[in-house]
Amino acid sequence: MDLAVAAANSRELPAFLAAFASRAAEMLGGEWGGVGEISGNRVQLYSAAKDFPGGKGDWEWLLENIAAKRNGLQVARLPQRTAYCGMFPIYASDREPMGTLCVMRENAKFSAAEEKLMTALASHAALSMEKVRRFSQLERSKKQWVEDIDAISDYIVVHDQSWKIVRTNRSLATHLGVSPVALVGELVNSLRHIAETGSALPCPFCRNTTEAREEYTATAEGHTFLVSTSRTRGTTEEDARTIHVLKDITDRLEAERRYRELFDSIQEGLFFATPDGQFLDVNDAMVRMLGYDSRDELLRADVSPHLYPTVAAKKRFVEAIAERGMLRNYEETLRRKDGSLLHTMQNISAVRDAQGHVVQTRGLMLDVTEQKMFQSQLQRERDFNQKILNTTQSMILVLDTAGLISYANRRCYEAGYQEDEMIGHRLEEWVEASHRQDFEAALQTTAQGQQVENLELRVRRSDGSMGHFSISLSPMRDESRQVNSVVVVMTDITDAALLQAKLAHSEKMATIGRLVSGVAHEVNNPLAAILGFTDLLLENPAVPESAREDLKIILQETQRTKEIVQDLLSFARQKPTQREPVQVNAILRQTIKLRSYDFSSHGVEVVEEFDEGIGPTLGDSQQLQQVFLNVLNNAYDAIQESGNHGTIRIRTRRTQDSIEVAFIDNGTGIAEPERIFDPFFTTKQAGKGTGLGLSICYGIVRAHGGEIFCWNNPETEERGSTFVVRLPQATENAIAAAAVKEAGT
Repeated sequence: MDLAVAAANSRELPAFLAAFASRAAEMLGGEWGGVGEISGNRVQLYSAAKDFPGGKGDWEWLLENIAAKRNGLQVARLPQRTAYCGMFPIYASDREPMGTLCVMRENAKFSAAEEKLMTALASHAALSMEKVRRFSQLERSKKQWVEDIDAISDYIVVHDQSWKIVRTNRSLATHLGVSPVALVGELVNSLRHIAETGSALPCPFCRNTTEAREEYTATAEGHTFLVSTSRTRGTTEEDARTIHVLKDITDRLEAERRYRELFDSIQEGLFFATPDGQFLDVNDAMVRMLGYDSRDELLRADVSPHLYPTVAAKKRFVEAIAERGMLRNYEETLRRKDGSLLHTMQNISAVRDAQGHVVQTRGLMLDVTEQKMFQSQLQRERDFNQKILNTTQSMILVLDTAGLISYANRRCYEAGYQEDEMIGHRLEEWVEASHRQDFEAALQTTAQGQQVENLELRVRRSDGSMGHFSISLSPMRDESRQVNSVVVVMTDITDAALLQAKLAHSEKMATIGRLVSGVAHEVNNPLAAILGFTDLLLENPAVPESAREDLKIILQETQRTKEIVQDLLSFARQKPTQREPVQVNAILRQTIKLRSYDFSSHGVEVVEEFDEGIGPTLGDSQQLQQVFLNVLNNAYDAIQESGNHGTIRIRTRRTQDSIEVAFIDNGTGIAEPERIFDPFFTTKQAGKGTGLGLSICYGIVRAHGGEIFCWNNPETEERGSTFVVRLPQATENAIAAAAVKEAGT
């Protein structure tokens, strides 16, 4: 199995064959092993052993016998020492001799199992040798192709859609007295003096740019040129190329001889064929590619029925070449002589007669069988990775080195983001301004090759709201290990962050409540004494009138201080909530009546938008009225501060298993919404508020199993703020339990 894997992965043939021979000798109990490679009349012997165990005559005898034809295992005694050499032939897939596997040992007899093992070993060696030869042929063909183009005496120039030269061959450059590189980027119109074609286009050799191919003759300075033009289609319009070949046909025989040499030297398969697939001429590479023994064999036989695996494939090719006249990078699967499949990429052009009928096809064929296998494997890996990217619940983006988004997975679009607001834009634009410096620092750290994980930032969501996101950044590197992009994984943790903030707020409220309770009780005692003695002094007739005014001020301020202490005690007191079914709409209407006179007399309109089908909630009606009244009073005060005609909209609705009450005003708004429920925080003027009202409301709502929150109205709407009280919807079981409890008391 190890040898099979090594054979499949081998690229350096000498090292592989030497190690292969050593391993084969070990498996067959031999003291020496070698692999002889046959290349034409040359024999090369590879072995991992430093010294050959036989004599010089034994070595020469072995080299002579390696090239001998044999059908199976042959065992012979060495001429100069008492040892035997088992030799097994190595054949290519076309039965061409490639070499011999040699194992030297003292035992002359090879068992059936050992002979079977040598057969398998020879097969593995053949696989590796044939594979390396094919790779070598491919590399040589690529290099030979460039060299052959430069060797052509015809003038070749390639230009793009903007009429600029992309490439010229050496012949044209030498004719102009410059290097080929010097012409790149120049306007092709600078070559107009080479041949007068009469073209009015920016390119002197283009006549009809809508045609894929053009061919005509032109004369200049006593020479006649055959100008052949081909236009290639790129993946984009900018990639399209026009190739002009100016052939000096003054000496046509010399030109034909050179083209024939080119035809036979190219390592890709070249062919001329009839429209129905009968080959008229092929090069040697084509013969080898299709697995035939000679060019004559391939030309004599009508291989077209055998060449295409299906009738439909042949029909598709015939129709395509007849319709388009030229096929570029045309992929087709053919069948070799032995029946194995051959994946090819072909460039084919059609030759037409005067009536426009296709009379011949000419093409170049490249064996891409191995590339197809690699592409299939790569495609499977890409599909696997794509499924992972598209099924994850996190948003995954790729940024280039400039910080621009170049890729976004499906989750980003499912979250509501649009492609035109992501691709090509900076991700930092989504980050809240106060957090951008942290994000830019993390991006810079990642660009230097380090990974950043679990960075928590506020980022704009697709609906424009800001959310809390956990962001991880990882660098991606190119072949030279340089960071060329950054992978960003973003997870929306807004709900978790809000839950954590609520928990922290609840703990803070409980701590402050315990502190306030102790302080309030301590302050109450001296306040009672101050109030009592102040009353006594006011009742004493001996106190002068001037002092009485000061005593009244002391009494008034002490009463106000007592009210503040009572608010503190109300905030800190853990009074059990009465649980009974109550109608929220009824409590709201009763609360509105308490302030209706003040509201109407000061120009404040209350708009009721009640959902009469919301059902009851379990709670204490007096405590809920206290919450609603406090929120209403705050809305009224905000409207009074704005000096405008005010409106307070009160809306109730049911959302899943909750009852939601929203108070929407058009007052001045909230200065710091995130601190509005903190104890002792107030935005009112000194003496007008203690900062405990909303803190008490917060505690009452939480005791009812609900939540209260607020925000400033968006700028697109009217000014002001919105307070929302959300209470749990009472279930039938909860109502029944409350009724039983009430009956028991």
